[in-house]
Amino acid sequence: MKIRSVLSAAVLAVATTFAASQAFAQETFTLRLAETWGPNFPIFGDATKNMAAMAEKMSDGRLRIRIDSANKHKAPFGVFDMVKAGQYDMGHSASYYWKGKVPNTLFFTSMPFGMTALEQYAWFYYGDGMDLMQEVYEPHNLMSFPGGNTGIQMGGWFRKEIKSVDDLQGLKMRIPGFAGEVFAEVGVSPTNIAPGELYTALERNTIDAAEWVGPALDLRLGFQQIADYYYTGWHEPATELQFLVNKKVWEKLPADLQEILRISMRTAAYDMLIESQHENAKAWASIKQEHPDVQIKTFPKEVFHAMYEANQKLLNEAAAGDELASKIVESQEDYLEMSRAYTDISERAYLNTMAEVE
Repeated sequence: MKIRSVLSAAVLAVATTFAASQAFAQETFTLRLAETWGPNFPIFGDATKNMAAMAEKMSDGRLRIRIDSANKHKAPFGVFDMVKAGQYDMGHSASYYWKGKVPNTLFFTSMPFGMTALEQYAWFYYGDGMDLMQEVYEPHNLMSFPGGNTGIQMGGWFRKEIKSVDDLQGLKMRIPGFAGEVFAEVGVSPTNIAPGELYTALERNTIDAAEWVGPALDLRLGFQQIADYYYTGWHEPATELQFLVNKKVWEKLPADLQEILRISMRTAAYDMLIESQHENAKAWASIKQEHPDVQIKTFPKEVFHAMYEANQKLLNEAAAGDELASKIVESQEDYLEMSRAYTDISERAYLNTMAEVE
């Protein structure tokens, strides 16, 4: 009888444990995500939708993500605070928007004269990038993951041609991040304006120039109807968006759902990069055909030299005043030096060769 009782108790314990594990395996989680962009915003919004769809499918419905666009939560530049406070579980935005709150966040979107998208992704995932980014976000109960890249962004739309540094003096321009600080050093008055307000600001002369992304998204906002001069880029050679996750929420997820979410974010980020390349190529073709008055310009060497010197000055100041900033700047500079040496004999050499034979 005692043996039978012991066996019965053991079987019951195993059954109870199995039932509990099965119930846990079937537990569903619904996370709320706030994005900086408006509803159905192309490319940027595609990244969040793709990520959510992949997570739900791979988890067999156990992980669902509900997306609230800026029209719903009414705070396009409040994503950091809302995810930090737990009002939302996740966010999709750009790290450099938070430089006023946490200055070191700006390094993880894009840096003037810095890495290309391929180089930057290599730094994130095979260099120090992810560790340094988490060191910045850790004190704020946040985790940050690469959230999709636009590739090299255009230098902006200008009503008047920029022929010298003098033409930049007092010019009011929408341009965020470190590039805005660089422009300020050479005489520009930079400002940050939410995407939905950019066209009106340029049309009403609230600003004289606007930098947004590239042909695919710029044409949708209609800048080509207001400004004739479209400048090539220097300031954001690899603009990486971000997925923000509340760390306490992350820690409550089972390990398999954490991995599913991680893979979904990484895959959606890569897909955004190639979608950006595709859509920009199509849009550029349409600009040449449908908007012949648009003039593609490159800033004069005098302007480039002034901006490069200002960039180095600001980087040195940032590194001198903050130990963590110094680590990030050094890591990016060292990785760029190593990676660019190979880029020069591979991609640059190939493009130069093709330019000569075409």
